[in-house]
This record gives sequence, structure tokens and C-alpha cells, in this order.
Amino acid sequence: MENFFLLNILHDSASEPYMVLLPLGLILLLAKLFSMLMGKLRLPQVVGFLLAGLAVGLIFLIPNQNVLTTYTIDGINDIAKIGVILILFSAGLETDLKRIKADGVASIIITALGVIVPLGFGFLVSWLLIDRNLSNPYECVYYGVILTATSVSITVATLKELGRLNSRVGTAITAAAILDDIIGVILLSLVISLSGSNGGTGRVYSDNSALNVFFMILVMVAFFVLSIIAGIILHKVFDWMGKKWPHHRRIPMIGLAFAFLWSWLAEYVFQVADITGAFIAGLIIANTSAASYIDHRTDQIANLIFVPVFFASVALKMFTALSGTSSMPQEQLVTFIIFAIVWVVAGLLGKLVGAGVGAKLSGFSFRQSLIFGVGMMARAEVLIVTAQKGVDAGLIDPMIMPFTLALIIVSSFLTPIFLKILYKKEPPEAPLEEENKILQEDKVIEAQDSK
Repeated sequence: MENFFLLNILHDSASEPYMVLLPLGLILLLAKLFSMLMGKLRLPQVVGFLLAGLAVGLIFLIPNQNVLTTYTIDGINDIAKIGVILILFSAGLETDLKRIKADGVASIIITALGVIVPLGFGFLVSWLLIDRNLSNPYECVYYGVILTATSVSITVATLKELGRLNSRVGTAITAAAILDDIIGVILLSLVISLSGSNGGTGRVYSDNSALNVFFMILVMVAFFVLSIIAGIILHKVFDWMGKKWPHHRRIPMIGLAFAFLWSWLAEYVFQVADITGAFIAGLIIANTSAASYIDHRTDQIANLIFVPVFFASVALKMFTALSGTSSMPQEQLVTFIIFAIVWVVAGLLGKLVGAGVGAKLSGFSFRQSLIFGVGMMARAEVLIVTAQKGVDAGLIDPMIMPFTLALIIVSSFLTPIFLKILYKKEPPEAPLEEENKILQEDKVIEAQDSK
């Protein structure tokens, strides 16, 4: 039974293009069925996509199968790479920078601690349980980077259902989650590039490691500076196109072309992860007259094939990870499983503590601070994308992937339940617009009193 999965993966009796169609059709069919089931259970549809990949992966158990071969898996992975670019491009398009600006200091404090604490927890757990000598510090750091991801979709849906989305707490949670994604994606690029792993270009500018790091960061900063300068111009161009040709197919086509080109530019020229380039491309187009139509069309294309295939491909890789456990010493395997379970718990507590303390320091009540912590605890697609990028770069162990799925499922169940419990005794909040109006009136009254 040793390396059973791996032997089946390597069996490749046919390498014709049509051979990709069978596993692709199975993935899409099962992805739809499982996502509908997840909808009934009020879980993110991405969990359904992952389960579809696991179901298709059972084909590996069939002796001498020729459905999941090296050729067909490579084809699925190529489609999946486009899927991850579209996910991050869409996330950038949906980012409302005005909301972040409106919430100001509170969102920044909550985001900062909501990133630092889980990152620290992840690093600490990996250091204590798998690398006490810090032989690969970037691996330990990256396990922390994965835990910085937040999925606001579950929290937003719950707050909307409770009628709390437009309150001060609701908007601050949304803004903090948006900032979380931006910081998380940047950290991802930074750690992979500095580690010189397979996911980065690993270019060496000098024999002096400190100077090498300096130049690498300088090149990455240059990308963001270029993005800001070019973004100001391109933002106006897309806004003009959206007004001139509303709902015309040329706009999403040009938008997607820009996303792919910016992703290529990021990774090939500036050593920044391609998904960061896609996210920045989305940010540039966000809040233009063309943004909503591009996002709508991108979602249609992505969710029809590319996104389900990406998540299914992640689940398929779990089988490859399992094949490696047969040759792993039992003691090492047990240690990693213990680490992964503690890592999942650290991921839940990291956001609860980090975002919760940040909210308390920002002047929110204890109960509201708990709401912030719970609201930021949910994870979904960004977690999987970040973890998979680390696996592809050879930076972390592929065995972590099943546990990322566990973290998504556990946080997706707990977040809405805890939010509903915490809001039960929380007095009604005024909508943000009304609250701002009251604050402005108070300022006027204070000014008059001071005279």
C-alpha cells in the first residue's frame, strides 16, 4: 500500500486533450451539487467545491485508473491557476476604499492587531511543535501568514440578517476585513520572495544577504509605487469607458486583460506574487463606473468553471499530500497532526483576541469587542489561496491543506452562531449615517457652548 495514491497518479496511459474532459465534467457537476447542499446548511459554497474535489479524488483508489493521470491533473491545475487570479481580481473589485477611509483609526487598529496576533500565534505554534531550531524561519512565519486571512462574506451575511450591517460595528468589521485581505496578500508576496522558494523568482542581487533583502523589498515597493501612479490614470480610463460604453462586453474583456497583464508584471518583473497583482488590478478599477459590470461578468466566468476547478484542485492535492505520509516516520506524522490541530485552534483564537483587543482599544464596549473578534474569525477562499500558494512554493507541508479546510468549516459554523448569541442582548444600534449625523450635531452644540 506504500505510495498507493502516488502510483495511481503516475499511471498515464493516455495524454490526449479530450482526457481532461471527464474529470473536469465530474468536478463541475459535483461542485454544483455540493455547493447547493452547503447553501442549505448555510455554509460557504467553497466548502462544496472542496468536497467535490475530495469526491473526485476517490478515483485515485481505483487500481490502474486512467482518469486522474499526470496529464489530466496538469490540465486541471492550469485551469485552477486562472481561477485563483480571478478570485483575487474580484476581491479587489469589491473592495471599497471609501469605507476604510470613513472608519479611519478604529479599522486600522483592529486590522493591525487582527493581523499581528494570529500571525504571532501561527509562528509560535509552528516554532514550538515542528521547528524548535528555526532551521527554516520563513516556514514558521508563513504558517502565521495563512492565519491572517479573513473572509467577511459569512459575517456580512449574518449581520445583514440581524439588521446590523449598516451600524458602526458592522461597517467597521467590513472595513477591517478588507484591510486584512490587503495586508495578508502583501505579506504572502513578501515572505515567499524573501525565502527564495519556488514560488518567487529567488533572484539574488548581492552576496550580502542583508543587501539582498533590501533590494528585494525595494523592487517590491517599486511595484506598489508604479501601481499607485498607473492606477490613478487607469482608474480614470476605466471610469470613462464605463460611462461611454455601459454594459458593453469590451469593458470586462479589457478589465480581464488588464488583470492578467498586471498579474504577469507583478510576478515576472517585480517578484510580487501574481495573485497580488490581480488584487491590485481589481483595486485600481474598484469604485469606477465600470467596476460593477466587470465584477458581474468576472463572477459569471469565474464561477462557471475556473473557481470550482481551483478549489477542487486544492482538494485533489490533499491526496498527493496523503501519499507522502506513508513514507513519513510515525512519530513525525503524529507531531504534525498535533501541530495542525493546535494551529487551527490558534487561527480561531488569534482573530478573536487580536481583533477583539483592537476594538476595545478603539473605544468599543466589551460585548462589541467580542462581536469584532467573532466577526473576523471566519475564513474562506483567501485562506485556501494563501495556503496553496505556500504549498506550491515548497515553503510549507502539503499536509496542512486538510486542516485549512477544517478551519474554514469550524469558523463558518461558529461565526454566525456566536454573532447571533452576542447580539441577543446588544441594544439596537443606529445606522451609520444616522450616527454620523448625531455626532455632527453634537460637535455643533459643543462649538456653540464653547463660545
